[in-house]
Amino acid sequence: MTTLILGPGAFASDEARVEGDAYRHLFRARRLAVGDRLRVVDGAGAARWAEVAAVDRRSARLRLLDAAPSGEPAYRLRLLVATPKPERASWLVEKATELGAAGVYFVASERSPRSLGGGTRERLLRVAAAAVEQCGRSRVPEVSGVHRWAEVPALLEGIPDRWFLHTAPAGPQAEPWARGGTAGAVLIGPEGGWSDEESEELRALGCRPVRLGERVLRVETAAVVAAAAVLLPGR
Repeated sequence: MTTLILGPGAFASDEARVEGDAYRHLFRARRLAVGDRLRVVDGAGAARWAEVAAVDRRSARLRLLDAAPSGEPAYRLRLLVATPKPERASWLVEKATELGAAGVYFVASERSPRSLGGGTRERLLRVAAAAVEQCGRSRVPEVSGVHRWAEVPALLEGIPDRWFLHTAPAGPQAEPWARGGTAGAVLIGPEGGWSDEESEELRALGCRPVRLGERVLRVETAAVVAAAAVLLPGR
C-alpha cells in the first residue's frame, strides 16, 4: 500500500491536495487514478486512509477517510551516535528509520568528527522522510546534531532504558537488552570506542555496557544492529 506524507496539520480537514514531486511520483510515475486508495500520514504519528477524488494536469485531490494503522513501534528508541563520515550518515538514518527508531542524534566524542558538513541535516531529514513512505511508518524520526558531549544528559532525560556499546568485555549479562520501560536509548561510539572517561560518564548516567560480538563494526553498522536488537519483534 502506497504511503504519502502530507505534513503537520494535514488532518485538520477531510481533503488534501497533492502537488509537486509527490504528484509527479504518484500520478505520473505510479499512475494512480480516481478511486485508488492510499495511506496518508502527517509525519507526527497519525495515519488515515485516503481515496483519490480528482486528478488534473498539475495536482490531485484526496478524500481523507478513516484512521489507518500508524506503523509505529510501541517502544520509542533513540540512537545517540558518534558522528560518522557524512557519506555513511545517510545509510544509517535510512535503515534506523526503517527499523522504527524515534530519533537519531549525532554526538561529538573524543574520537569522532565534530561536524557532518553544511546542509547535511536537511538532506538527512529528506532521507528519513523517504524511508517513512517506503516502510509504512507515520512518524518522521528526529535527526539532529552534531551535539556537544555535554548535551548527552539532556538527550537522555526521561528515558528509563539506557545502553552504550562497549568494545571491552561488559561482564556476564543474562539479557543485555532487557527493556524495563516504554523508551530507551543506545549510545554508539566511534570505531575506536568510547574513551575511558566517556565510558565512566555514561555509566554514571545509568547506561549499561553491551557488546555486539567479537568483531569491530563500523559506526553505522553497529547502530543498525543495536536498533534491531531492541526493536525487532520478539524482543
